[in-house]
Amino acid sequence: MSDFDIQIPGAFADPFAEANVDDQGAGSKEYVHVRIQQRNGRKSLTTVQGLKKEFNYNKILKDFKREFCCNGTVVDDTELGQVIQLQGDQRKNVSQFLVQAGVAKKDQIKIHGF
Repeated sequence: MSDFDIQIPGAFADPFAEANVDDQGAGSKEYVHVRIQQRNGRKSLTTVQGLKKEFNYNKILKDFKREFCCNGTVVDDTELGQVIQLQGDQRKNVSQFLVQAGVAKKDQIKIHGF
C-alpha cells in the first residue's frame, strides 16, 4: 500500500433516504408533516400535510385562523393531496393544536424546517 489510503465512496448518500424509509413499509404510521417555507425577506409560510381525508380541512383551517390570528388557505396538490397553508411560522402552534384537538398524536407529527 502507499502512504495515502483514500477511500472513495461508490455513490453519494441521499440526505433524504431516512425520511423516505420512514414513510414506507408495512408497519409505517401515517405522519402529519408541518413545514415552513421562506418567502420574501422575513415572510414565511407554514404548510400542514398528511391529515386524514376524513377531516374537513376547511373547518380545521377556520379554527387555525381563529386561534393563531393569521390568514391561510387549503391548496389541492396533485401529488400531496390537500395541504393547509398558513401565514407566518406556526409550526409549534399547529403541533400543539393538533394534539389538543385529538386530530393527531404527538408521535405522529413531524416538524420540518430551519
